[in-house]
Amino acid sequence: MRELFIERRQSIFRIAIKEKGLLTECFVEEENNEPLPGEIYKGTIKNIVTAIGSAFIDIGHEKNGYMHFDMDKKSFKKGQDIIVEIISEGFGSKGPKVAAPVSLPGRFVVLTRGKDEVLISKRIEDSELRDCLTTSISPIKGFSITIRTNAQFASIDAITEEINKLKDIYESIEKEALYSLKNKKIYGENALLHKVLRDNINNDTSKIVVDSSEDYEAVKDYIDGNKNISLIMHEEVRSLFDYYGIEKEILNLRSSKVNLKCGGNIVIERTEAMYVIDVNSAKNITGRNFAKTAEETNIEAAKEIGRQIRLRNLSGIIVVDFIDMESAQAKNKVYNAVKESLEGDISRTRVFQFTELNLLQISRSRRGKSIYDYIEEDCEVCNGHGKRLKGSYIKHLIKNEIIRAEGEGTIKDFYIELKDVYEKYVIGDKLSFLRDIGGLDKNIYLKFIDTTDHYYKLEPLLFKKQIEAVKDYKLQLD
Repeated sequence: MRELFIERRQSIFRIAIKEKGLLTECFVEEENNEPLPGEIYKGTIKNIVTAIGSAFIDIGHEKNGYMHFDMDKKSFKKGQDIIVEIISEGFGSKGPKVAAPVSLPGRFVVLTRGKDEVLISKRIEDSELRDCLTTSISPIKGFSITIRTNAQFASIDAITEEINKLKDIYESIEKEALYSLKNKKIYGENALLHKVLRDNINNDTSKIVVDSSEDYEAVKDYIDGNKNISLIMHEEVRSLFDYYGIEKEILNLRSSKVNLKCGGNIVIERTEAMYVIDVNSAKNITGRNFAKTAEETNIEAAKEIGRQIRLRNLSGIIVVDFIDMESAQAKNKVYNAVKESLEGDISRTRVFQFTELNLLQISRSRRGKSIYDYIEEDCEVCNGHGKRLKGSYIKHLIKNEIIRAEGEGTIKDFYIELKDVYEKYVIGDKLSFLRDIGGLDKNIYLKFIDTTDHYYKLEPLLFKKQIEAVKDYKLQLD
């Protein structure tokens, strides 16, 4: 059973996916007008570096997009106008990665410029269905059509209708690019929502919860009356992620340790070059057979590692240090368990066999930012050597807690203890702080403390003696 939770608030858009009640993925998009995956731009080639087979494209943003291409097959020229698709966001000093020709994905097919052909997903294994699709779907001049796995659940009429619709959109994109006088985005509003829906709506999907009328209508249109999916409009005062306990689970991802049901744990650490995951037996030492304990803990860890990689959106090189095993058969079981745990991952992922040192390596292509990039920032008090929760995220958490504390009542006084690393951030703009936590119509008593136990603590003040005890900490606007 798969459930989707779609939350839109101020400058951030988030989608969480649960499988059998367990959080498996979280997609985040910051609304900062930067190019995002799935968007299509009209651009101009500014530079070509033949030594590395790359072109740099002006797409109307501060950073140029970069595109890899095969020198033998592409004939790009400097100054040439081009339509490109954003493949991945910019990161650090790098601009976004782009590609051409662009692809338009639908529920059942993907359409792109190319030779007249119809390709069928290898995951459609039914030979009769493949023959039916081959004879029923006609090529379109100038386009390559790829039949997606989801097409096996659709009628030929529905597939053909989508192909014609995508063709019209593709040609309208080309027309707009032709007549556009400047480089800019020409297609891709709400790209993240549509991509997640395409990749995750299937026969296992049972519930979708949204908190905005705009997204409700978009999802309603997409599922097109599918009676097996319950579409719910979240209208509670509490935010959607807080109401369903997702916020707490996201916050827990800052912890490097993940406990396993068997009593063991895994520890996930970031280094400059890679992610390192250490598997420990910890409390799982009740049995006398060490080999069996190691195998049991490693297999459970392998299953959890795949979930954590997807949930935290870890990318690059990931090295896992499992508990030592001598048996080749046991190692193979663990290897297969890791592969199975990553089967639903849409990022390009490779799992390598164990090394002589009992290490297992995973490579995963970058798809957007890691969850840490959205909830953490450099700590200015630590001179950039440490991380803290983003100030905007702290304010969101405090606002959620104030709403929970209020309930149906009319509490107007709250005492907040906040880590002192945020003192400059808050005092520098008290108005924004009060507004963003929903405190403009309340009395907020704020004390900065030096602690490592928690980021903040909030207490509703119900009695006069409580207020009297903290009156010196009342946050006043200048």
